[in-house]
Amino acid sequence: MNPFRYERARDAASAVALLAEVPTGAFLGGGTNLVDLMKLGVATPELLVDVARLPFDRIESLPDGGLRIGGAVRNSELAADRTVRTRYPVLAQAVLAGASGQLRNLATTGGNLLQRTRCVYFQDVSKPCNKREPGSGCSAREGYNRELAVLGASEACIATHPSDMAVAMAALDAVVRVQGLKGERTIPLVDFHRLPGDEPHRDTVIEHGELITAVDLPPLPFAARSRYRKVRDRASYAFALVSVAAALDVAGGVVRDVRIALGGVAHKPWRATNAEAALRGAPATEESFRRAADAELSGARPLPGNAFKVPLARTVIVRTLRDLAEDLR
Repeated sequence: MNPFRYERARDAASAVALLAEVPTGAFLGGGTNLVDLMKLGVATPELLVDVARLPFDRIESLPDGGLRIGGAVRNSELAADRTVRTRYPVLAQAVLAGASGQLRNLATTGGNLLQRTRCVYFQDVSKPCNKREPGSGCSAREGYNRELAVLGASEACIATHPSDMAVAMAALDAVVRVQGLKGERTIPLVDFHRLPGDEPHRDTVIEHGELITAVDLPPLPFAARSRYRKVRDRASYAFALVSVAAALDVAGGVVRDVRIALGGVAHKPWRATNAEAALRGAPATEESFRRAADAELSGARPLPGNAFKVPLARTVIVRTLRDLAEDLR
């Protein structure tokens, strides 16, 4: 463990100011990802600013009918919230599909969004990794890549984002609220995480020192009919090979609206906009669902070790949408 300084923030403004002074510093929420990376030598912050006790631990209804989830809300509290379970069940299901009960009791909303990839080469400081050390190379391209990206990857990086919660939030058109030295700003969650391009070390679009204070979910009535399905190597405590978050609105046997996001397949939660466009106005049938999945996955560029993810994603998309359609009958 490298030496570091620890400060407990009094409020959001002081937290932001403290971190802005130290380019290698980091915010500390639950610590379920950051502390692990520090133990591995992947993260070596000189300063930790503890924000876990700031007053962002509430879930509140918004005047427009949406929901605000504080950045310090624990994952276990989010999954158990009655409003979330009723109006946004896909989110509760996604949170419960992640990690273990013990970790969910510690992990926060903001930290969940900011967790880093579980690519084995990123976590192994003895191996080249562009995400950990820009310009050093990507060991995964010619190495072990079974769990890595098939969509939106680059020559520099094929890592995947590990969050389940973020996939559901991407499907729900969530908006992230952050506070920095210049004040507060909002970022649509679909734009919050980056594709790797030639800068894979940059996971998100937030600037150093910006603090996630909340995530807003818009009012989306048909999100009450939503589902999260996760395929993994074992029944619990495993990251997604492929996951699907979906909400479906059907009237008269025709898809009126739909939201779909994929996990385990890209450097960010992957909003399936091509599949959504193919489905709107189409019959709510398995054939339509299959065509929509094919439209989304036509851009996949798998490697030999993870080529199985493409047919797997197609199957999981179709199965999830079919189950939702059957529930509406």
